[in-house]
Amino acid sequence: MSIEQMIYSLALPLCALVVWSYWKKHFTNAQVAQNKLAKAVTDGLTEPVSLHPEIDSQRCICAGACLDACPEGDIIGIVDGKAELVSPTKCIGHGACLDACPVGAIGLVFGTSRRGVDIPMVKETFETNVPGIYIAGELGGMGLIRNAVTQGCQAMEYIVKAERRSENGIHDVLIVGAGPAGIAATLQAKKLGLNYITIEQEGVGGAALSYPRQKLVMTQPMEIPLYGKVKFKEIIKEDLLELWEKVITEAEIKVHIDEKVEDIKRSNGHFEIITSKSTHQAKNVLLAIGRRGTPRKLGVSGERSSKVAYKLIEPEQYKGMKLLVVGGGNSAAEGALALGEQEGTEVTLACRGKALEAANAENREKVQRAIDAGWLRFIPECGGKEIQEEIVILEKLDDSKEIIAIENQFIFAFIGGILPTGFLNQIGVEVATKYGER
Repeated sequence: MSIEQMIYSLALPLCALVVWSYWKKHFTNAQVAQNKLAKAVTDGLTEPVSLHPEIDSQRCICAGACLDACPEGDIIGIVDGKAELVSPTKCIGHGACLDACPVGAIGLVFGTSRRGVDIPMVKETFETNVPGIYIAGELGGMGLIRNAVTQGCQAMEYIVKAERRSENGIHDVLIVGAGPAGIAATLQAKKLGLNYITIEQEGVGGAALSYPRQKLVMTQPMEIPLYGKVKFKEIIKEDLLELWEKVITEAEIKVHIDEKVEDIKRSNGHFEIITSKSTHQAKNVLLAIGRRGTPRKLGVSGERSSKVAYKLIEPEQYKGMKLLVVGGGNSAAEGALALGEQEGTEVTLACRGKALEAANAENREKVQRAIDAGWLRFIPECGGKEIQEEIVILEKLDDSKEIIAIENQFIFAFIGGILPTGFLNQIGVEVATKYGER
């Protein structure tokens, strides 16, 4: 046998082994993805709650790059030869899959055909339909810290490119909000030499201020202007707020806190911003505010009672009480778990869906362990009917329409926030409901 024949005889089975190994792995992964999708459907976890990928099955070539790019690990899978969302509710809008796809088969969308999401009309430059008014961060649908920081910086760069600079002491830009997007925008404004002013109706930190103590905030490494790269992947509330204070101090920027914007008007080619403390003038305005400033209400009789709360800061003060937590997301899950850890509490968690659709997998698992252990009661598919002094009445949303009365001393409603549509309409910014639009 010649050397060429020997090489050929060895190479052929080796190639066959490689091909067999590839297809075996592909088949196994496809089966896992199929099982995850089937479980998501069975559990009623099929509706993404945030910005998420939409995959064009006609363009998808099944390269698998989107699977590897996702920081959450198992959001997308290969089903029937095409990429598909197999764990929809786990998606939190990183958007890494969009950049990873080699054929442009992925777009990012808000809402689904069943569940609409209200979003202000914003161009690629972050400018709204009102020239000079920009939106970045959570208000525009970007809730992740890193994404909000990136948007805040980019908005400032677009403001510079728009060449709408100030004269006669008028600010180049007024930044509303001191959460991640607002802080990043302020830092970038200083870096770019803009004449800026930043105001915040509460305190520095944005939505994190209302989180329970020691809450774990999931994020990714990010670049903060005038500060540098922050490499943590997990951080608790207190450490995040400490980081923002450190950044502000070291960069020597100023934030005017406890000042709320009440109106924004056009005046002689610039904006007049009326606040609870003063009136400011600026050529441009960046709205870097959240969507949760106004909590969504339960809409039931007795809701105005002092026993109803919309945020939880110190679970310890509710020891020994009978408590109801309402909601289907992470805030509701974490709130119920934190309250259930207090001595003598009796906690019930109720939501409208069959499961905690908007909570991540880790929180759903923790809730299930608490239910199995017997110290957390879970009532799915129900809505509030009436709040009384010593009880709360729920009604099942299934065909049974069962009425459930629970002894209760305090209610926590974590059912999201309402977009400040009234304020946006007041200043002329258009809002649209997105049903899965790119």
